[in-house]
Amino acid sequence: MSDYTLEEFYKDLRQGAHAGSEARQDYLESEFLINLANDLEGAGVIDGFEPCHYRRPSGGMRVDGYWFKEEESALDLFILDFENRELLETLTNTEIKSTFKRLENFFTGSINKHLYNDLEETSQGYGLSRDISDRRINYSKVNLYLISERKLSGQAAALDDIQYLHWNLSYHIWDMSRFYRQQTSRGAKEDLVVDLKQLCGKGLQCLPAHLNNDDYESYLLVMPADVLSDLYGKYGARLLEQNVRCFLQARGNVNKGIRATIMNDPGMFFAYNNGITATAKEVITSEINGCLFVEEIRDLQIVNGGQTTASLFHTNKKDKAELKQVFVQMKLSVVDEEKSEEVVPKISEYANTQNKVNAADFFSNHPFHIRMEDFSRRLWAPPMPGALRDSKWFYERARGQYADAQSKLTQAGRKKFQVENPKPRMLTKTDLAKFENVWDEKPTFVNLGAQKNFAKYATRIGAEWEKNSDYFNEFYFKRAIARAILFKRTEKLVSAQPWYQGGYRANIVAYTLAMISEFTKSIKRSVDFMQIWKRQDLTPATVSALEAISEFVSDEISNPPAGISNISEWCKKDACWTRLLGKLSELDSLLPQKFISELITIEKIKEEVVDAKKTQRMDSGIEAQTNVLKIPGEKWATLLEICIEKNILTPKEEDILTIAAQIPNKIPSEKQSVILLEALKKAASEGVVVGKF
Repeated sequence: MSDYTLEEFYKDLRQGAHAGSEARQDYLESEFLINLANDLEGAGVIDGFEPCHYRRPSGGMRVDGYWFKEEESALDLFILDFENRELLETLTNTEIKSTFKRLENFFTGSINKHLYNDLEETSQGYGLSRDISDRRINYSKVNLYLISERKLSGQAAALDDIQYLHWNLSYHIWDMSRFYRQQTSRGAKEDLVVDLKQLCGKGLQCLPAHLNNDDYESYLLVMPADVLSDLYGKYGARLLEQNVRCFLQARGNVNKGIRATIMNDPGMFFAYNNGITATAKEVITSEINGCLFVEEIRDLQIVNGGQTTASLFHTNKKDKAELKQVFVQMKLSVVDEEKSEEVVPKISEYANTQNKVNAADFFSNHPFHIRMEDFSRRLWAPPMPGALRDSKWFYERARGQYADAQSKLTQAGRKKFQVENPKPRMLTKTDLAKFENVWDEKPTFVNLGAQKNFAKYATRIGAEWEKNSDYFNEFYFKRAIARAILFKRTEKLVSAQPWYQGGYRANIVAYTLAMISEFTKSIKRSVDFMQIWKRQDLTPATVSALEAISEFVSDEISNPPAGISNISEWCKKDACWTRLLGKLSELDSLLPQKFISELITIEKIKEEVVDAKKTQRMDSGIEAQTNVLKIPGEKWATLLEICIEKNILTPKEEDILTIAAQIPNKIPSEKQSVILLEALKKAASEGVVVGKF
């Protein structure tokens, strides 16, 4: 988007924040911060974000959000620089230091002065301050984030890490220029650059393991474990390819075998461990005395070995284990950026064969996401209340698609695109996981943050796709959109309630919808999602139900058991959900009778699902037949010959391949075409590829 300026980006960001603030009845400042925090989370810069606004002007203290990173023994603290400035202004070095100082004061006050003793227990700052103090031994690194609506001054300098007692404080500034660069580079995240010359002197000696291949280069290295541990300590989950990060977070424990080897037999670690597999955008090498050295790795991403990497870090930090004798083998592949979406998933898939449903199963090019994207591009939703025309719900299966779709359009074209695909109707993979999991899984998953929640969703959907992909059809997509409408409307309703005092909205929304889901199941009924899709809105009875249940949920979570002070952290525990479920019967008297009467039977839902599966099965067959007919008959004949020689196919597959070999004189049926595409995959997994299919 070369013609899309920083000033235009800032204007759009402000307009989006104003629209979101109005839609969700939230403070503009909060909306601005949450939007940008979501961008950072989507890019893998942070693992999660919990709003927590506290300021004490007299003591020079302020905090606007936090996240405890258990896997990395780290705490993220956030502070916002925002005054709703109409024009893009400059952020100076002096202002950066003074702003960070207020955040530092909140942290040090919580650690040393028991700040929470001076705070009201009902304030948001109380729970966070007490948690920082109570969990002080659980983390050694504190990341301080300054998020600003201004752009950095040209004279602004980076702030070095400092050591405060046993905590390492690291400073991160995200100004408008940095957000702009991230958003306009096709949605890509900032490159993670590893300078091995700085870390290891000459760099690391390597063995090139590639021939003349235009698609990638590959190297074998022996990585010192202390270097790998330090990299994880510095970059954390950013070092792990996104889907691997999700699945590592889903497990979260240090591997006992890895720890035992480091502690008891470090010299044998290289022999016992399988090593790690990584990718890079670029590798800079040099030759010294006839030996090849890797000096710099740009955009290093670990696609297999995340558990090894995290375990090295934790064993070093928590157990004070010495890593000088520990080395890890690394297979490093340099992948062309244009081919990364095709190649990286395969590298990860084949490297992660120990997991049945693993990280590679849910890359953005997984058929599930492609199908959801297809529905979102061709299905017109009825007009929103007050709107004059239909529009679409834009599903962003790969980060940055929404912006990229507009990058080559004229100004008039962009306006037309935005009318047809309004920004409030854009949803990402992690949004979809959130909307779905509050109804079908535990709401505690949603409260764990976008990445961990997505990992839970990916595991479930990946398994269900393998079992029956026809389940994911137009009905599923429309139901998901209806759930999105319910979620977004509940956010707005909660913010507008007289009892709502600010804070914990995300927790209230998740548990409100989950309670309604459980209650309707208990009486063998369901919300009529297809009516919500048709209306693109909720009935007055549904609104009344949401208002009643959200107040009930707010009262319940605001009174956690004795000894628990941080409500947001309490909402992440299974015990919180269990306690709410114990009071499910109380909803009977709270829900309006009109809402109950609008519910539909489970039998009707089942009928809709069965009909939608049949339609999807037909659509899948037509699509498969179309793809099969794109491949000339002579290529099918060649494939058949090789597969027979290698004894790869079943007799049924051989018979159908014989028909395909006669295209266009004979045309495989839709069912046969589905089998042909599966046979094609099977052959490819055995290394049989004839030309480019």
